[in-house]
Amino acid sequence: MKLSVVIPAFNEEKLLPDCLQSVAHAAAVFGKRGWEHEVIVCDNNSTDRTAEIAAHYGARVVFEEINQIGRARNAGASVARGEWLLFVDADSRVSWRLFESLTEAIGSGCVVGGGACLLPSGEFSAAFWLPLMIWNRISRTLRWAAGSFLFCRRDLFGELGGFSLERYAGEELDLSQRIKGRARDLGKGFVILDRGWLETSSRKVGLYSSRELMMTFFRCLISYRSTTGDRNSCFLWYDGRR
Repeated sequence: MKLSVVIPAFNEEKLLPDCLQSVAHAAAVFGKRGWEHEVIVCDNNSTDRTAEIAAHYGARVVFEEINQIGRARNAGASVARGEWLLFVDADSRVSWRLFESLTEAIGSGCVVGGGACLLPSGEFSAAFWLPLMIWNRISRTLRWAAGSFLFCRRDLFGELGGFSLERYAGEELDLSQRIKGRARDLGKGFVILDRGWLETSSRKVGLYSSRELMMTFFRCLISYRSTTGDRNSCFLWYDGRR
């Protein structure tokens, strides 16, 4: 078994080292099962030392000129050699317990993909806690995987065409729906791992005002397709504030 960890990164020199170190530490779980893994970082047209840092930590670095999260994930997946793909965001940290849960799910042979529950990190974690817990409940109920941690079989990812390039945010929800549909056809499952959480950055709470965050949230709620299909409306992900 070989698993490819794909990390899209746009100007992530501050948080990428922690992410890569956490992956390296947790990947010991794969070794215990005799599994191989590789780490691929897609530099999504960064202007900082993202690519240099990724190479320093031994990751395979690919470049995607067009700044779009789904496009960066697809670019990383296109060079992957693993039978399974795991997409992890550069501002997140994984744990050995989460990877242990991941290997158990894959090893069961009963699933074709899934996600994980999230925990906030950083100085603003208290303000970030409630909405994140609400998201975790929605995620478990509807089986939607957050883009910060999504895994699936590589062959299925290719069959479904990967992440949609029509979305600048929320592309993981679209892919989750398509994977679930294919899973039903195959008599398999799509799971949200609830043992071992992913620690994700709460930096947006400090970088953006409450008004900016709430306006973006309500725009997505009221007009999801038009909002997520417009790069300017998704400025929280693309304006470069770090």
